[in-house]
Amino acid sequence: MLSILAAWMFGCICEPDNENSAAKIQPVPLERIVTKGELALRIEKNFDRLEEGKYRPDSVFLTEEQSGGWPGDTEGRTILGLTLDARASKREPVYLQEIIERIPRHLNREGYMGPIYEDAVNEQQLSGNGWMLRGLCEYYEWKKDEKVLPLIASIVNNLFVKGKGFYRKYPIDPDAWKSMKGAEAGSIQKTADGWMLSSDIGHVFVGMAGAIHAYKHLRSEALKEVIEEMMSRFLETDLVGIRAQTHAALTACRGLIRYAEITGERKYVDEAAKRWQWYRQNGMTENYENYNWFGRLDTWTEACAVIDSYILAVQLWQHTREAQYLHDAELIYYNAICHLQRHNGGFGCDNCPGKATQDSCLKVHIPEAHWCCTMRGGEGLPRVAEYSCFAEGSDVYIPFFHENELSLPAGLRMRQHTAWPFEGKVRFVIEENTAGAIALHLRIPLRTTRHRLRYNGKEYPFDREKQFAVLKRKFNAGDEIEWTFDPVVEISGARTGNTEQGQVEVFYGPLMLGCEHGEAVKLTEKDSIIPVGTASFKLEGKEIYFTPLYHLMDPAVWNNTGYKKQILF
Repeated sequence: MLSILAAWMFGCICEPDNENSAAKIQPVPLERIVTKGELALRIEKNFDRLEEGKYRPDSVFLTEEQSGGWPGDTEGRTILGLTLDARASKREPVYLQEIIERIPRHLNREGYMGPIYEDAVNEQQLSGNGWMLRGLCEYYEWKKDEKVLPLIASIVNNLFVKGKGFYRKYPIDPDAWKSMKGAEAGSIQKTADGWMLSSDIGHVFVGMAGAIHAYKHLRSEALKEVIEEMMSRFLETDLVGIRAQTHAALTACRGLIRYAEITGERKYVDEAAKRWQWYRQNGMTENYENYNWFGRLDTWTEACAVIDSYILAVQLWQHTREAQYLHDAELIYYNAICHLQRHNGGFGCDNCPGKATQDSCLKVHIPEAHWCCTMRGGEGLPRVAEYSCFAEGSDVYIPFFHENELSLPAGLRMRQHTAWPFEGKVRFVIEENTAGAIALHLRIPLRTTRHRLRYNGKEYPFDREKQFAVLKRKFNAGDEIEWTFDPVVEISGARTGNTEQGQVEVFYGPLMLGCEHGEAVKLTEKDSIIPVGTASFKLEGKEIYFTPLYHLMDPAVWNNTGYKKQILF
């Protein structure tokens, strides 16, 4: 504890009252959102899973051997998931406080997680401690519990800051990584230039994201210098060339966005946007999951990366207002995140359909990655809830449609009712408005037609700004706004290069459709697929049926159930 307090005294500089931000539009805080419907159920089930045995205080703190060489990883991700699930559900976590109180007794004599290395840096240790920083920072932002700040400072100063000078030597030559072949959980495979290198290539930059989050609260000049050394190395790295793990790359880009928000330096948003395009072209599967490594198309997906891809896409829209990021995020949520959440509330991994595996069907690879993905679900689902509403002055943005109740700081309270994406109808009921005139921006979803707005039962004209319909007026309690549109079925050419020539995909609005016909189905863009019921579709003239990849924690999506869906036709 003495080393922790010393680190705190050395490293902590009070956070300024007003943080610079590269984006004025901000999500409405989770405390002002009551989430209902299917998203609320997903959050509650994930929360329940994170309060089961392996995530409780007596089990969550792992030895070096138990963690597989990832000190702090399980503990940090668990704190992060419990904190955000609690904020989103308005339910107090049973075990979180005790986990926080036990942290000091599990730190080494230097005040961080894992072994002490004198002449080497272990990138998995930086990554795991990075998750510990992320979890502690989110917990502090929620509870304002001052006793965690010395813990944050201790990890930062005695692990990250002491590594100064090593980060510029992190290997980025593709030849240094050619022999790396990792499993579902990464491992240290060799040492080079003082670095203990992981098969999860690039995980040092997950640590960077944690350090950036800590900088938001510490504002230490020593930490700033280290962060900028790490970011410089990251920006020099050819992520595709070294076949970096996509999860590490996406987490790092989220760190760049956070640093831009802290410092107001827009260039870091632009750098994240550039790498998003790399990911979209080289790291995203046909159904908007991820290849675990850039360029390794015959591996598997990972919910950790998919969740980061959703969050990053929304944050890029927040900073650029480019509509494609919202389309990407919605496609990721319904076709990837909602497919990867399992019936127990946890999250797993899928296969990568395509040419590299000679498989046109989506299947379960791991039923639940309880050591990583399940905890990441505890950040991902609450962010989906949080990103359901953004505000900027008198402008209110609804980029995604979810059943909820919203209470904006400016004085607008309203309820949202919807069965989207299975029905193209969203209804808002104003409960209170002391904010005066409001511009309500309602997103125009991808693959929809016949957009209609009704205000208090009457057709109402609307302006269009980019991908939003805009209704401007002073709303009164009891007012109702109805936003309707028709989702359309679309057969389109396959999206990535990991497909055979002529293969197509099928969508209904944002929902990717799959087929469990048994025998392989071949379609062309001239075929016609018609709705035959709620979330059920049929190839016209044939007894071939299609249903969404989306499911609400279906027990059939598990190992040894025979589950598979053809998605490439």
